[in-house]
Amino acid sequence: MRVNIQLECTECKRRNYSTSKNKKNTTDRLELNKYCKWDKKVTLHKETKK
Repeated sequence: MRVNIQLECTECKRRNYSTSKNKKNTTDRLELNKYCKWDKKVTLHKETKK
């Protein structure tokens, strides 16, 4: 039931991270604060469609 997803920075719009999530437990889109190496700071990263 785990699915691979991409996380996209909300500021620079680059897909920086890939991770997996359980679709059964987490039905909404994932949002995490992660470090963006292009912005050189911690920003909000959201799950994208493939």
